[in-house]
Amino acid sequence: MAKTVTFKTIFPAVSVPLNEDYSINEEEFRVYLRWIKTFYGKGIEGLVCNGHTGEITSLTQAERKRVVEICAEECGDCMTIISGVNCEHTAGAIEMAAEAKAAGADGILLMPPHMWLRFGMNPDAPFQYVKDVADGADIDIIIHLYPATSKAFYPVETLVKMCKEIDHVKCIKMGTRVTSIYEHDVRVLREECPDISLITCHDETLCPSWFTGMDGALIGFAGCVPELICPAWDVFKNPADHTLKEAQDWSDRIYHIAQAIYGGGQPSGEAHARLKETLYQRGIFTNAIMRKPVLPLNQEEKDWVAEGIKKSGLDKVDMTQFA
Repeated sequence: MAKTVTFKTIFPAVSVPLNEDYSINEEEFRVYLRWIKTFYGKGIEGLVCNGHTGEITSLTQAERKRVVEICAEECGDCMTIISGVNCEHTAGAIEMAAEAKAAGADGILLMPPHMWLRFGMNPDAPFQYVKDVADGADIDIIIHLYPATSKAFYPVETLVKMCKEIDHVKCIKMGTRVTSIYEHDVRVLREECPDISLITCHDETLCPSWFTGMDGALIGFAGCVPELICPAWDVFKNPADHTLKEAQDWSDRIYHIAQAIYGGGQPSGEAHARLKETLYQRGIFTNAIMRKPVLPLNQEEKDWVAEGIKKSGLDKVDMTQFA
């Protein structure tokens, strides 16, 4: 049966296990992906590699390509494979996108150049950037929308223009993180661009962000606790089959581990370290090593993660069956 590429699903942003020398532990990564693949058909039909959770900013270009290859080999027969693209100039982004496509990616998660975060941008630059990458690499795109409080935020008028005029734009990762703007922009996009997938990336407030009627999520959280994320998503995806109480119950259960990892704030390098610590404490990874400048967690932070795991009722995972 031929694979169906979809942008309406839960995309785990997968972490990358490292060896003691900070090199990629390829075998453990494969075992991890095989575990993730067991949630195919339960809410997860794709994955994202080389996202911020996957340490895109600390991997070399060759490592990013290798990560895509491994994901495609292990999961690409049925799952939609997306690779993050993060570059400060258009030609480089096109090259990275083309490499991802050649390595087996079905699409890319296109992040804004990070210089925009500090200096802002010409209002016409985001549209031109996305169009140039789409045309240059000939690959489908998930727009990575940064928070409304940042200088790299794309206003909804720009998003509508991208969706209507760039055929390769299939999805927007709505990282708005200002609730009033988030709901407004989702409603505008639904009306103006009904065929575009809108997915949340609000790991730290996942269930509340689904109340606007989203098409899924792109979150590191889903690669860490999919046993919670998948059944919760079913409630919000099929509201006629469930009750508000069920939604609240899943939100309550997710809350504790969300607090342990994200601490009420947005995903960051330190949050990704706590997420990797969660993977370690659950027996999914054999260590929680991050590349510097992200520093190791202290014991208090590790205990905080352990408490979140306990309160959310999460068990250790037997990974031997996937080796």
